[in-house]
Amino acid sequence: MEARILEQYGAIRLGIPDGTPISVLHIGEQQTAVAAGMGVEPSAVFKLPVGSGKTAAEYFHHNPPTPGEFENAIVAVEDAVASARTIISGGTRLFTTDEAIRKIALNSGISDGSKLILTLDAMEQTFERLTMVSLGRNASQELISNGVTFAATLLILREFMHHLQFVSITVKE
Repeated sequence: MEARILEQYGAIRLGIPDGTPISVLHIGEQQTAVAAGMGVEPSAVFKLPVGSGKTAAEYFHHNPPTPGEFENAIVAVEDAVASARTIISGGTRLFTTDEAIRKIALNSGISDGSKLILTLDAMEQTFERLTMVSLGRNASQELISNGVTFAATLLILREFMHHLQFVSITVKE
């Protein structure tokens, strides 16, 4: 996990001037990792004890998850995300190379390309559509991916962006 986030940070950092604060997010199966800094090497790497597979297995017993399952997962993810506040500075730009987050961006209506910018608002609208599916609306009617891992990844991303006050995430290849 740590090697992957350092590799992602290094690749993304190549196109960004030194001194510009960035955070790189990787939502793994068992953990979520964040690398943050302003130079070639991150000044901090942080691992959160929530991942897409782990969250889905622990909290989602239905597909789609029920509203109660979402609520329980949100509480756990919020607690984990709160601990990352110590390494994120104001004005930081958020990046990822995660394919699962690319899928969320595409489900949010962002056109495919080598660089996608998913805003907090677009991501929140996608989460709202997923919530409608949990209340009984058909996933194909909402034009949203179905599956508990997708739901867990979206939930982790939502809580991360919302609680750490990121207005967008840039998804790079």
